[in-house]
Amino acid sequence: MEISNQKNLIVIVGPTAIGKTSLSIELAKHINCEIFSADSRQFYKEMSIGTAKPTPEEMDGVPHHFINNISIQENYTAGDFEKEAISALNETFKKQNTAILVGGSGLFVNAVCFGFDDIPSSSDIRRELTLKYEKNGISGLQNELERVDPIYFKEADINNPHRVMRALEVYRASGKPFSQFLNKTNKKRPFKITWIGLNTSRQTIYENINSRVDMMIESGLLDEVFFLEKYKKLNALKTVGYQEFYQNPNNEAKAIEMVKQNTRRFAKRQITFFKRNKEIEWFEPNELSKILKHLKNNQSG
Repeated sequence: MEISNQKNLIVIVGPTAIGKTSLSIELAKHINCEIFSADSRQFYKEMSIGTAKPTPEEMDGVPHHFINNISIQENYTAGDFEKEAISALNETFKKQNTAILVGGSGLFVNAVCFGFDDIPSSSDIRRELTLKYEKNGISGLQNELERVDPIYFKEADINNPHRVMRALEVYRASGKPFSQFLNKTNKKRPFKITWIGLNTSRQTIYENINSRVDMMIESGLLDEVFFLEKYKKLNALKTVGYQEFYQNPNNEAKAIEMVKQNTRRFAKRQITFFKRNKEIEWFEPNELSKILKHLKNNQSG
């Protein structure tokens, strides 16, 4: 199936455990195109089970970009991803007209589709925030973020210390909320974007999340978590699916329940984030034929 003679980027977004990966692979096989991941946790080579990274069998021969591309010891920003993804897309579009961008990391999706203003940073402020986090935990930082940037607080993964500290770093360095720097700048892109959103009932999403976590445990998540424990202070490991076990080293049952709870909260925030984008056309996860029809109808213009 050929979507257009022009260059097209199909963007698939939605909450975690909704079926974005499987849909993207099905579409890629129909269209004969490549997939670009915008899941910021699947970039890391060392993290697989806890990030629900697709296996080679699941990829089914479809070329994937930006999975296993960096180490947890590297500092990788949405700005870095924007530059590398646009460069890789331009190379891909030299040989085919369509590509798929898929993921639930809204900041990284928007970096590719819209770009955003240069975001300030300060190593001194970051060190100060890190010391505060290590001494007092994340709750105080969360409270500060809610006060100075309620918009980002409602959308961000506030259980991820790296995300919270980065937003506060920007605010303290510039005096402006982090959310202001994420406004669409609409950088000119040499391709058309078609947005596909996946969503379903909250109950189904939560059931999917709980089942996925149980499957992760069966697949060896605990072994992966404890293998990476020596790196737990790295930003990459300060994320759902890992930090809960490091915070509860002697209570696996509690940690597992916290993973489910924090993932459900994150899914809710993902939906809030993507619902702001009125360009997204929303579908149920199993509506492949409707999605293909929608893409065909949007191949021009």
